[in-house]
Amino acid sequence: MIDKNVVKGLVEDWLQGREYFLVDVSVSADDRIVVEIDHAEGVWIDDCVALSRYIEEHLSREEEDYELEVGSAGIGQPFKVLRQYQIHVGRKVEVLTAEGKKLRGELVQADEEAFVVVVSVKEKAEGQKRPKLVDRELRFTYDEVKSVRLLIDFK
Repeated sequence: MIDKNVVKGLVEDWLQGREYFLVDVSVSADDRIVVEIDHAEGVWIDDCVALSRYIEEHLSREEEDYELEVGSAGIGQPFKVLRQYQIHVGRKVEVLTAEGKKLRGELVQADEEAFVVVVSVKEKAEGQKRPKLVDRELRFTYDEVKSVRLLIDFK
């Protein structure tokens, strides 16, 4: 079986000096390698091809046959690394909490410990008959959520 760390090292070597970053590397028991990269402005197919060729140049099919797939982190897929949170600050996201509650709001901050989302909630002020929408900042540590994904708006 091909060592995941070897593939990860090759990807990191290729990424040096580029604005791309590694999202995930997986190697299945039958040597199917999947590499996901991302970039603040999107991923170009030419760069996926170049990375694929770089990996193929450094792995020997004679030692072990493998299947290689290089692509971008899928749009609408959950974030996997901190940098994905950071490049999407200021954009709308959907948060699925560990308890299974879905929230939608604007991602306003992300660091190593946690991220902050501003959500609009209905609250009834004292003395008021009807609730009003109020923006609230919610802070989550990464283990308090099942997933966070970019909201795609087609309007």
